[in-house]
Amino acid sequence: MTNTLYVTGAGVSSASGIPTFRGEDGFWTIGSNNYTPQEMATRAMYQHNPAEFLAWYYTRFVTYRNHGPNKAHYWLADKNLITQNIDGLDGKAGNQHYISIHGRIDHVTRYHEQGPVVERFNAPWQDVDEQNLKTSLLDIFKISKHGPELNVSLKPYVLLFDEFYTDLYQITEAQNRMYNADKMVFIGTSFSVNITQMALEVARQNAIPIEIVDPNPAHVLHSDVTYHQMTALEYIEK
Repeated sequence: MTNTLYVTGAGVSSASGIPTFRGEDGFWTIGSNNYTPQEMATRAMYQHNPAEFLAWYYTRFVTYRNHGPNKAHYWLADKNLITQNIDGLDGKAGNQHYISIHGRIDHVTRYHEQGPVVERFNAPWQDVDEQNLKTSLLDIFKISKHGPELNVSLKPYVLLFDEFYTDLYQITEAQNRMYNADKMVFIGTSFSVNITQMALEVARQNAIPIEIVDPNPAHVLHSDVTYHQMTALEYIEK
């Protein structure tokens, strides 16, 4: 029996109406009035300008929290899965054991130093007053004029650009799944983030065959790779 590991990116959720990251309408092409997306999605921005950070995060991600899974998510519901997506749609589709390696928009944690595994809470997005967005978010996230306070303020459960993978994001379990796989299938990802590079390196080291599914698949250095130039929906129906 094969042990296939699926590693998914934003392309899987595009059919659910959630923009991909690097397309024309993608999250990384849209910043705030004063900062680029790469500047916004950082721990430093959360620490030093939390109102701007939270308003951007809410507008760019949280407003999609009520979108539903598509056929690709349901197809992946019983699969060994690591997703880069924070939309939570794999859980909504019924996958009970997937790893959301970059976090989830429906969860928050206490603001803490990186490293330890801390408790996650349901995010209080239902309490946000969109007419007074920044003020409301600062109040809900318990952030005073002095900025976020360790172990008091809340922080979105999301891995930011200047943070590192920890077991809060199940990195050890993710690595174990990589090493135990006998095939890896990458769906809807550009291979531009660390987790895909990590998985690809494990595949190279252990001669694990891989498949890449994407309308414009990234070409990678690997001795045993099959490319499928198609969307996630086309792949599951072929």
